[in-house]
Amino acid sequence: MSTLPKPSRRDFMKLAATAGGGLMLGFSWTSTSASAMKVVKDSSLAGGSIEFNSFLSLSPDGIVTIFSPNPELGQNIKTSFPMIVAEELDADWTKVKVVQAPLDTKKFDRQVTGGSGAVPHSWERLRKAGATARQMLMEAAAKKWKVSTSTLITENGMVVHQATGRKLSYGELATEAAKVPVPTDVKLKDVKDFKLIGKVVRNVDNKEMITGKPLYGMDFYKEGMLFAMIQRPEAFGTKIKSVDAAAAKAMPGIVDVVTFKNNVAVVGKSTWQVNKARKVLKIQYEKDGDLESSSDHDRIFKTLLAKPEATVRRKEGDVDAAFKKAAKVVKSEYQCPFLSHSPMEPMNFFAHVRPDGVELAGPTQTPEMARGMVAKMLNIDPEKITLELTRLGGGFGRRLSADYVLEAAELSSIIKAPVKVIWTREDDMTGGTYRPAVRYRFEAALDTQGNMIGYKLRGAGINAGNPTREDNFPSGAVDNLLIESIEHKSTITTGPWRAPITNFLAFAEQAFLDEVAEAAKKDPVQFRLALLDKAKKSPAGPVRYDIDRMRGVIELAAEKSGWGKKKGVAQGFSVYFSHRSYVAQVAEVKLKNNKPVVDKIYAAADCGIVINLSGAYQQVRGGVVDGLGHAMYSNMTFKDGVPEQKNFNSYRLIRMKEVPEIDVHFVNNGIDPTGLGEPALPPTGGAVANAIFKATGKRLRNQPFMEQAELKNA
Repeated sequence: MSTLPKPSRRDFMKLAATAGGGLMLGFSWTSTSASAMKVVKDSSLAGGSIEFNSFLSLSPDGIVTIFSPNPELGQNIKTSFPMIVAEELDADWTKVKVVQAPLDTKKFDRQVTGGSGAVPHSWERLRKAGATARQMLMEAAAKKWKVSTSTLITENGMVVHQATGRKLSYGELATEAAKVPVPTDVKLKDVKDFKLIGKVVRNVDNKEMITGKPLYGMDFYKEGMLFAMIQRPEAFGTKIKSVDAAAAKAMPGIVDVVTFKNNVAVVGKSTWQVNKARKVLKIQYEKDGDLESSSDHDRIFKTLLAKPEATVRRKEGDVDAAFKKAAKVVKSEYQCPFLSHSPMEPMNFFAHVRPDGVELAGPTQTPEMARGMVAKMLNIDPEKITLELTRLGGGFGRRLSADYVLEAAELSSIIKAPVKVIWTREDDMTGGTYRPAVRYRFEAALDTQGNMIGYKLRGAGINAGNPTREDNFPSGAVDNLLIESIEHKSTITTGPWRAPITNFLAFAEQAFLDEVAEAAKKDPVQFRLALLDKAKKSPAGPVRYDIDRMRGVIELAAEKSGWGKKKGVAQGFSVYFSHRSYVAQVAEVKLKNNKPVVDKIYAAADCGIVINLSGAYQQVRGGVVDGLGHAMYSNMTFKDGVPEQKNFNSYRLIRMKEVPEIDVHFVNNGIDPTGLGEPALPPTGGAVANAIFKATGKRLRNQPFMEQAELKNA
């Protein structure tokens, strides 16, 4: 292993000014509107530097370098951010370099990966950063040539005088440009003039990933550090009664065995040694809460759905009257299980707690929160804690939690040594946190024309908080509507899982809407479009989704899939709004040996302007595969508080041969970017379930689909 480089602000400035001069432009990552930029002289740059919160650097050798502050876990942000800057700068992309920033709350805001919000949050300020540098370079060239900036253009890292054809590279102009007053108002490009944004661009870390260079938390190594693995309770709802660690302590390479909170940590000189020693620990546990089984959860759901009272999330009109006068009422219940996050890289983190401060390093989606929680636990000033971000080998919401960071920091404080805590795959799968299990009960009231005049939804969740999204479609499109939720508190730990709540709610809602359309004898797509028309012409309460954007993806998916026009294939439709974006999908199912097989999925996405077409395609395809695989196969079950699935031999994920063809299309509407890391996942389960119904006549209401009798007996 090799040590990951820890970039400091000084190192970054040296990198940016390798030829003895250059332009450093700071830009704000902190709000939707970028603040005015300021010139700050810095002795490390011969030509001075411009500094605000984060930095765009132009060196005399023509290299453009920026700090990328957000954690990178595969959502392509480390490529997309510099692309935005480079577009407005008119930079030569082959000369753009990116440096991962450490946690710095003074310079950066929202150093978070989650909620598909990084690009929407930073879009405008990144553009202004590039445009400001471009303007300063043009002014430096204009001064050198004694011409007006209006006679100049920029292209591919060059300033060009149109009349004479003279050219100067950005590197040649960088030092002089640093002396130019920073413009307070710059003109941004028209979308139609983009040259880089919207193109296929390779991930900036591709080479390092393919060649195995140290990028991830698992790669991190520091001279003198120890390794640790922690034995956590095997059952949720238990605590340690006694520990016999004599055999473990006597094994080669073991430095210590430490009991803290409800954990027993084995500390040693290598992961192999501590893993072997952990297996000989003798730990007795005692009950400390309910030891729940999956059969208990089935009973709990029935009880919660039958309770007369629940938390009302939204209510419109007179729901009782609508159902009393209905010509037809449709009722169904849908259930989704607990799921593991299962990132490729299990949890790990490095910590060194010293008397003068704390050093943290590793993969986290929420570095500021993690640092704050460590500071509170150790009762020290957060400013005394540094946190170095590594690339994340997946997260899907699991690394929004900081439990594994706290473990490393607390253990280091106890053993008074630098230590890296590593989870095994079994630790990762049995130690939580899981996607919460939820059961939904839907009811719809139809009039004699098949119009939906009443709609009721109750969501019962296990540690799910509010398992509904009360303002999502079809809210606003039904005059009489009631959405409620009710929760069961459990000892089983849960947390956000990719596209929180909507990852399973979308399946249930979209499958139920197909049931209602069938009862109304209407085409599922036309049924949804009619509801959108109703929401636009005579909304029932506030409409908090964009009707036109949703209609746009519905129509695009229907067009590209040839909805309703194909022979020999069963099609299922779904559409959903989450994380500011809209995705519609059509799944196609064929019967092979009398079993339904997902053959192809069409996806139409509206995420505003697409930054990197390559990354966007993969985000949508990855979301579809993730949604399909978990809907079809994955399930976490419990027996007396013990997870029954402990590794991939019993926790089923989708296999490569089971991935269908995925045809992705984007709506080109020119609006500012919205989220894309999560929105393609929620619609998939509903589209597939609806297609399977078309193919088999069997309605799937529970996940995973392959464990349902309807498919087991197919």
